[in-house]
Amino acid sequence: MQVMAPLKSIEKAACKILIVDDEGDVCYLLSKLLKNRDMAHEQVNTLAQAEILLKEDTPDIIFLDHNLPDGLGINFISLVKDTYPKIKIVMITAHDSTIIKNRALKKGADCFITKPFTSEQIYNCIDKLV
Repeated sequence: MQVMAPLKSIEKAACKILIVDDEGDVCYLLSKLLKNRDMAHEQVNTLAQAEILLKEDTPDIIFLDHNLPDGLGINFISLVKDTYPKIKIVMITAHDSTIIKNRALKKGADCFITKPFTSEQIYNCIDKLV
């Protein structure tokens, strides 16, 4: 795995990330990649948990899985964008279809990444959004 150069310290400190995914290995990998960049992050496994956390501490970026136990991430995008328009959303999914990708981007996703993903894809997306 290629490790990319860290962001400037001001950017790292200012950027908070929320991981919304029910797959432990995906959460672990994303968490490890974010720790490599000293980025503050939290993780939850459901949309309901994400909604609660959003009210407590608004992140700058959300890594949002599409298929979650309590609904589809793609339907959560509108809620986030309507309530917190400055939050950037990265849709991550194992279902790489043009229809899902286009719907996610139309609803307001800022990046779309398919699983399995690489560290380079994650870092490039973060760099683009920060």
